[in-house]
Amino acid sequence: MKNNNLKRCPWLDQSKPDYVKYHDDEWGVPVHDDQKMFEYLTLESAQAGLSWYTVLKKRENYRQLFDNFDVQKVASYDEDKIQALLQNPGIIRNQLKIRAAVNNAQRFIEIQKEFGSFCEFLWGFVNHRTIVNDLTSLDDYPAQTEVSDRISKELKKRGFKFVGSTIVYAHMQACGMVNDHSIDCYKRNQIIEQFKQA
Repeated sequence: MKNNNLKRCPWLDQSKPDYVKYHDDEWGVPVHDDQKMFEYLTLESAQAGLSWYTVLKKRENYRQLFDNFDVQKVASYDEDKIQALLQNPGIIRNQLKIRAAVNNAQRFIEIQKEFGSFCEFLWGFVNHRTIVNDLTSLDDYPAQTEVSDRISKELKKRGFKFVGSTIVYAHMQACGMVNDHSIDCYKRNQIIEQFKQA
């Protein structure tokens, strides 16, 4: 059972245990695993125009239907598989987003071949170091930054879909490229201490 007396980020609805668990265990923790990175990128793209909580509630369905985000398998999805996904109410049945996931898997693999890993490519935009921001209220949270603009532009140039700067910034927050836990959130310093970089 999570300790609800702990101070947490102002955006978090603490009445939702699964949301609290995501905040406490995952959000902002640096990710250096390509499979996890692909999962986050796919889910962030699915989120476009929706709330993250809407996607979070469907994440287990996504994991089952998208072969646990095995990028090689997703990249090979054919039209029959896409149509089957479009019929499944367990995920967001948006044709453009589902097709984007398959396309993005193919582009993801191209980057892996070029850079050795997608994480190597993406973390390079922040010099392989988490950007730690000083946020106190909801008004302090940016929707996008100069770095997310650059990443978005590069991903689009490489053929990715649903990777606007706002989606990219949400992805950076989720995978710990930025630490956007508020100054008074207990998780902020915990992550800083856990992932101290020389």
